[in-house]
Amino acid sequence: DPRLEGWLLMSSPFPTTFIIGTYIYFVTSLGPKLMENKKPFELRQIMAFYNFSVVALSLYMTYEFLMSGWATGYSFRCDIVDYSRSPTALRMVRTCWLYYFSKFIELLDTIFFVLRKKNNQVTFLHVFHHSIMPWTWWFGVKFAAGSGLGTFHALLNCIVHVVMYTYYGICSLGPAYHKYLWWKKYMTTIQLVQFIMITIHIGQIYVMDDCPYQYPIFMFIIWLYGSMFLVLFLHFWYHAYTKGQRLPKMARNGISKDQ
Repeated sequence: DPRLEGWLLMSSPFPTTFIIGTYIYFVTSLGPKLMENKKPFELRQIMAFYNFSVVALSLYMTYEFLMSGWATGYSFRCDIVDYSRSPTALRMVRTCWLYYFSKFIELLDTIFFVLRKKNNQVTFLHVFHHSIMPWTWWFGVKFAAGSGLGTFHALLNCIVHVVMYTYYGICSLGPAYHKYLWWKKYMTTIQLVQFIMITIHIGQIYVMDDCPYQYPIFMFIIWLYGSMFLVLFLHFWYHAYTKGQRLPKMARNGISKDQ
């Protein structure tokens, strides 16, 4: 897309690939080794600021996605890429790039885990999700920034992140606020609904007649992404809640939330 000429990180996929590779190496190998003989960092204030900042950013991106098409004309069906230089089209391009860049900011999630020696939270699901999103979105922004079919999952993801990072923000405020976190199981439900909606929405491409979307491969990637993470999150749900391996602290301690 010539409209992206000169934009940060958009000249080649290699800077993005290098950043992600460095991130994976740090959170799975170098970071835990550096922290092995050190006390975990106390990052409560930094994490509270970070989490609520991501909430604000997610709210802003939600608004921009809505104003760039989702609340101003998209049909939720065959919305192809608008390559024009109209104000609305350029606004969507900027929003897509900002969403892509936000995925690098969210890599701090895992870095905080490592610095706090919460290595049990550096799971395959977590690292894979944080790695694959910026890498695939580089290609989406570079070639197809500004379509309804290609941005519905990003809009949903921003909405879900408002909820998620609000939860994380409250959690980072300390034990005195943990009584307000009884809704964690429902947060996982929201994530599952997100992937169901993504899979259904993008699956329309296979049943719509004559939808001239410019890059069908992206539709397959988004469908694969939604389906794959739906399975992974269902697996997480089963082990965390059905088998009771990750019950809320109050339940593990035998304390009712009403007590």
